[in-house]
Amino acid sequence: MNILFIGDIIGSPGRKALKECLPALVEKYASDLIIANGENAAGGFGITQEVAGKLFKSGVDVITSGNHIWDKKEVYDFLNRDSRLLRPANYPDGAPGVGYGMFITDSGIKVCVMNLAGRVFMTPIDCPFQYAKKRFPRILEETKVLIIDFHAEATSEKIAFGRMVDGQASAVIGTHTHVQTADEKILPGGTAYITDAGMTGPDDSVIGVEVDPIIDKFMVQTPRRFEVAKGPWRLNAVSIMIDEETGRAISIERINMMK
Repeated sequence: MNILFIGDIIGSPGRKALKECLPALVEKYASDLIIANGENAAGGFGITQEVAGKLFKSGVDVITSGNHIWDKKEVYDFLNRDSRLLRPANYPDGAPGVGYGMFITDSGIKVCVMNLAGRVFMTPIDCPFQYAKKRFPRILEETKVLIIDFHAEATSEKIAFGRMVDGQASAVIGTHTHVQTADEKILPGGTAYITDAGMTGPDDSVIGVEVDPIIDKFMVQTPRRFEVAKGPWRLNAVSIMIDEETGRAISIERINMMK
């Protein structure tokens, strides 16, 4: 089977890129399940029910997120009503929504998609390593195909997590930095890994937002209002082929498209 994972979608330019490119990508890679990180899909910060609906209408099956999932308060209730939108599973008990779910492809394959967040240079929530270690046995009794969006800043934390779950997870896909890394690989135990899938949004930008306010903030260290940039877009993604019987990855291909 084939999994298509779309890197962090940034505002309306990212949604436009997704809508234009997804049909051709699904056809080219014969994708059975489409996952996209959408935590910045609404105006560059957060996501709403309306925007999530647009992503689903474009063909996305599951939306993962990260630390910006809480930026739009109206999403709280939606998280409790639609399990196709995931928030990091390692937020403390009582947080709205769910952090992983079971999804059935058109061919009848059951896939677990899990969203986790790192803690280095991030909000100090529950340990993602301990969470995974605790939950994996029950999940792997139900399906061998487990895809993880690991939303984190530090490359070392992402790599360490990938190594810890090698041979258990089918894929560990890093998100959050909006910069696609060139380290895609199949780890020794059969887990597909990439430190960051990248960004789907405006290319003439600083990780998706207008350039000048970011430079000003670095120069004088005072608050600035950030807006999603305009102009040509970039779509970053990965396509992963998995043996559904064993849950082991066969290949991972990095995708980088521009317009």
